[in-house]
Amino acid sequence: MDLVGGLGRWVPTIAVSLLALPVGALAAWWLAEVRSRGGMARADAWRTALTETGIVVGTVPWVVLILTPLPAHGLVFLVPFSDLSSQLEHPPLWVFYQVTGNLLVFAAFGFLAPIRWRIRPLWVIAIAAAGSITVETLQWALMLGRVASVDDVLLNAAGAGLAAQCSRRLWKAR
Repeated sequence: MDLVGGLGRWVPTIAVSLLALPVGALAAWWLAEVRSRGGMARADAWRTALTETGIVVGTVPWVVLILTPLPAHGLVFLVPFSDLSSQLEHPPLWVFYQVTGNLLVFAAFGFLAPIRWRIRPLWVIAIAAAGSITVETLQWALMLGRVASVDDVLLNAAGAGLAAQCSRRLWKAR
């Protein structure tokens, strides 16, 4: 499916994400039950179960998309903003999908991690950057025909940081 900006590659990821929601809900229920029977307060058991499964369900499909091979020659961009500036040669909708997609990769982690582990947004950004560096390195090392870019790392980490700020009321209330 070849839609504008690579949207066709997003469709399976979005479909899998939606199909994973009931499985994630069942996993969260099971984890909460096990933890509350093990002595954890019921509210804490539910909070940890929901945040952990939300992180997995919201992040894994995007990482799978990123690590799916493409029939192309892979590129590497190690100079910050060189990949982003080269993307401006494409149609605006294509640029929008690329930038938005990179912002969303670790957004579920960024939104839920401060609630689960009481970590600050800077730690969220650092952890997301480390995860993104790992994914970008795998794209290059496994020769997947993808673009490994420092700009993707910056956008992935920024997306996690912005998402952490969006959940600020939830983690500040605790």
